[in-house]
Amino acid sequence: MPALKDTQNESDHRQIPIDRVGVRSLRYPLRIRDRDQQEQHTIAVVSLAVDLPHHYKGTHMSRFVEVLHSHGQVLDVKSIAAMPRELLTKLNAERAHTEFKFPYFRTKEAPVTKAKGLLDYGVIFEVDASGEELDFKVTVEVPVATLCPCSKAISARGAHNQRGLVTLSVRFTQPIWIEDLIELVEASASCELYSLLKRPDEKFVTEAAYDNPVFVEDLVRNVAVRAAGHGQIKWFKVEAENFESIHNHNAYAMIEQTVAK
Repeated sequence: MPALKDTQNESDHRQIPIDRVGVRSLRYPLRIRDRDQQEQHTIAVVSLAVDLPHHYKGTHMSRFVEVLHSHGQVLDVKSIAAMPRELLTKLNAERAHTEFKFPYFRTKEAPVTKAKGLLDYGVIFEVDASGEELDFKVTVEVPVATLCPCSKAISARGAHNQRGLVTLSVRFTQPIWIEDLIELVEASASCELYSLLKRPDEKFVTEAAYDNPVFVEDLVRNVAVRAAGHGQIKWFKVEAENFESIHNHNAYAMIEQTVAK
């Protein structure tokens, strides 16, 4: 068979390097260690990318998929951590970026009746490689309940409350359980959420939120205090967005911090 033309390796006259080029929106099975159940199977949406020097016309997209599939039918954290350096070698690059975003489920007991139900969270693993340096970042997306302190203070009856979403990203000195990060966030809100509530449980969470009002500013500060004092977290970024129940807009706050050691 005659050699096929390799257009990607041709030179490009524009002299513009590309920061990231690759593939995204790949779905792939993933196996994650679970603090509650030992192991959990899920499906990740995968993005893989490398840098491209200015003198190359394109990259070889098939090689990203080759690296991904070389790890077998199910990935784990060890495979994910190794993948960026494999991309550097396979694509002759200087920087590589990988992202794995997946749903993560926990069985939660209702606070009073102990009725069990599954609640889903969003989790993202991002691993970057540059030379010998490897950067691993974990993000959790945690739904919570918040109740407005101002509304409680000025209202004769009740106070407005809403669901919110807290996004916590961390870099760490030692691996941290996903469940630990979720619980850190949930403890910082007016009340945590549950998938299954009977009437005694609904009474409990309504009153718990009323007794613990937090602004979106309080929410990110509460998370920041807990993250800074965790011991294994060396950097964090926390974002909170409240889906306001009495406004046609959302409330938002963010804190990013490197933890002093």
